[in-house]
Amino acid sequence: MGIRKKSSKNPPVLSHEFIIQNHADIVSCVAMLFLLGLMFEITSKIAVLFITVQYNVTVTASEGSEETAVNYFHHGLKDMATIFFYMLVAIIMHAIIQEYVLDKINRKMHFSKTKHSKFNESGQLSAFYLFSCAWGASILFSENILSNPVSLWEGYPHRLMPFQMKFYYICQLGYWLHALPELYFQKIKKEDIPRQLVYISLYLVHIAGAYILNLNRLGLVLLVLHYFVELLFHMSRIIYFSNEERQAGFSVWAVLFVLARLLTLSLSVLTVGFGLAGAEQQGLSLSEGNFNVLFIRVTVLAAICTSQAFMMWKFINFQLRRWREHAQTTALKKKSSSAKGKSRKANGVNGSVSTNGADSPRVKKEKSS
Repeated sequence: MGIRKKSSKNPPVLSHEFIIQNHADIVSCVAMLFLLGLMFEITSKIAVLFITVQYNVTVTASEGSEETAVNYFHHGLKDMATIFFYMLVAIIMHAIIQEYVLDKINRKMHFSKTKHSKFNESGQLSAFYLFSCAWGASILFSENILSNPVSLWEGYPHRLMPFQMKFYYICQLGYWLHALPELYFQKIKKEDIPRQLVYISLYLVHIAGAYILNLNRLGLVLLVLHYFVELLFHMSRIIYFSNEERQAGFSVWAVLFVLARLLTLSLSVLTVGFGLAGAEQQGLSLSEGNFNVLFIRVTVLAAICTSQAFMMWKFINFQLRRWREHAQTTALKKKSSSAKGKSRKANGVNGSVSTNGADSPRVKKEKSS
């Protein structure tokens, strides 16, 4: 995240600086228009498309002798309007966390420019990963997905989702879409934009792919697993910025990162390569939401394997860079300590001579009478 400098001068209206400084207020006004639209009958039908979750389906479930109506949801084109609204909400929440939490900490810690931007990035992502990981884990437990791993592929296509799961995917897509305009709002450096665009695109492609292809259960498990590891990394980086001697979190993260990659590949191959391949419903049907054909299965596995290989490559480069920096610092410390030792020895010899000379009494010359 870039550093925003507050100036006493008011920038011209609708200038770049004006939009950057007041983007949260502008977006809040736009979001308020959708909320006000609910109050009027003429605009309420349009406002509902943006605010509420669409494509509600009521299914009657029998529990013993009683029948209860359960609401489920599926995806469609109207979800784009809902994703847009919650993208606006994400921009507002981003500004609130930045102004009322991170900026106050930055003023107390007096970080350098590099640490300032990295701290802002880790602070924003830590809040998002913590919230998403806790929310996703609660859905996994409520839907009994962890206790029954076969449900990852059993009964595919999983076209109907409970409200919490669909709303989770809507919020995820909205958050990662909001990261695109934030590149402009936060004044990200030009050399950092390609890196940001790569990982934002990876998130959007994988989350949207799981959502559209009705692999929502597998996608939810992999997202919670990935977010937990990323949360540990960014929390470790925040702790490191406060005290550079505290680096134990990076070692724990390195181990869990590799394990998460292996577990991601294992679950993906088990679900897509074996589970869906042996499922009863085979074929391509857009109306039923069935995408269980060989080409799509191979494409999904190829995308997952490519992304995991890319992340491992970045991880290895990161570790090698850390080891080089650590080796350089230790070498400099050894050189400085050896230089100090030599200087102390030299000063010790010279000091003994000068001390003896100083302590010895001076010989007084006798005056001749």
